[in-house]
Order: sequence, then C-alpha cells, then structure tokens
Amino acid sequence: MAQRSSSISELTLLVLAMLLVGAICMPLWQWSATGSEPALFNPQRLGRMFLGWEQAGEYICFFWASFMLLQRWWQVRRQRHAFTVDWLPVTPHQRFVPEDAHQLQVRVEDVNRPGKKYLLGTMLSLALQKFQSTRSSQEASQVVRTWAELEGDRLANSLSTVHYLAWAIPALGFLGTVRGISMALAAAPALGQDSEQVASALQSFLTHTSSSLAIAFDTTFVALLLSLVLIYWLHRVQRQQEDLVLDCQEYVLEKLVTRFCDTPLVISNMGNGELVSPDESRLRTPKG
Repeated sequence: MAQRSSSISELTLLVLAMLLVGAICMPLWQWSATGSEPALFNPQRLGRMFLGWEQAGEYICFFWASFMLLQRWWQVRRQRHAFTVDWLPVTPHQRFVPEDAHQLQVRVEDVNRPGKKYLLGTMLSLALQKFQSTRSSQEASQVVRTWAELEGDRLANSLSTVHYLAWAIPALGFLGTVRGISMALAAAPALGQDSEQVASALQSFLTHTSSSLAIAFDTTFVALLLSLVLIYWLHRVQRQQEDLVLDCQEYVLEKLVTRFCDTPLVISNMGNGELVSPDESRLRTPKG
C-alpha cells in the first residue's frame, strides 16, 4: 500500500472540506435571500431546506469523509497495477527450490522498492523469505494468510473515521430536529380572555411553529440523503479493499507457493559425519 507518511492527513482533508462547503454555501445563502416567489421551491424555501448551521455541519462531514474515501480508492487503484508487473518467471510449470528463493526475492524487491511499495510485492517477499528459511511451502502459505489477515484489519481500521462521520451526519440531522421542535414549543402563547388577543396569538404561534418544524424536518431530510450516498460509497471502497487483499493472497498462493518444491534440510550428524534430516537427528540418541 501507499506509505502512510505520503498520505494526505485527515486534518488537511477536513480543512479542504470546510473551504469547499464555504465556497458553495456562501453564494447560495446570498442568492436565497433574494426573491419573493410564493412557489413551494422558491429560493427562500430551498435556502431554508438545504442551508443552515446543521446542514453546513453535515456537508463538512460528508465531504471530509468523501475525500478520505477518494484517497483510499486511489490507493487501491494504484495497488491494482501490481498485477500487471512481471514478478516471477513466466514459465508456468517451473518449480522453485529453496536455493532459488534468494534470487527471486532480489527480483521482487527490485520492483517493490521503498516509495513504491505494493501489497502484492510484500506478500511475495514474505513467502520467499519463509520458504528460504524453513524449506516448507506449508509454512510459507501460512505466513501469507496471516499477513493478509493483518493487512485486511489495517485497511478496515483506516476507515474508522469515515464510519464515525457516517454516523455523525444523521446525528446532526436529529440535532436540527430537536432544535426545531424546541423552538416550536418555546413559542407557545399564553392565552388570555380577550378573543381577539387569542386569535392573534394563535396565528403568530402557528406561523412560528410551521417555520420551526420546517427546520426540524429539513435538517433530517438532508442528513438522511447524504448518509445514503456516503454509506454506499463507503461500502464500495471497503469491498474494493477486501477484494484487493484476497486477490493478492490468491496470486501469491497460486503463482508462487504452489510452485515451491519442498526439500528437507540436511544437517551433519556430529557422531559419525552422516548427513541426516532434522527429524531423523532428533530420533537418534547419542551413543554412550
């Protein structure tokens, strides 16, 4: 994967999201303050629906999360390029013995150099290292699976902030709902005995209540709309990351580990100089 030090920080993406929302919302606020059309979706109505303190917070969370998802998507796309690289000899039926592992590892690390790390190259290098030291294809496949699980967990953890923002957007919408309802209830009139005062107070109360309830429902509407878009994009990026890890694991196991030729490690028996395998050496008891 791309190096963490080269990734744009989440704070920088937050500032970028705030600047973008400000550049879009400020002209719209000025535009919505003009005009007097009585239509349902005139500039004033649209301004109250899509512009407000809660809506601005929702937009900031949405674009902040979107920038992080775009960054992850670009990293996955760059990692996909590794499947077009010639990591291994092209001869499909060629088998590898532990003595070949060092030469293959040099070839892999030449492509997978610092500053241009690929997840696939890292898995290939780990498999070759394990096979060279243990001479066992089974242990090499196990280290690949373990590394794939760790990398999958790391990629999932990298989206923890996006998960929080996906929750924060509807929370801001509900905050606007509570504020609108509280504003509506706070305007409840104290009715007197005069019928004219009662009618006037009720008319003012209904006008204020309708405006406050519009704030309550509009903030929730915008929040749910943004959440639907963000959750879908989050799902897509997560799926791409998971597919990347699985495809890398499948490539290493199919293209490399299955071509390993296990050879037992031969050591010298200190008793008589006979060459035996480690298992046989453990079974033999020294004389005397």
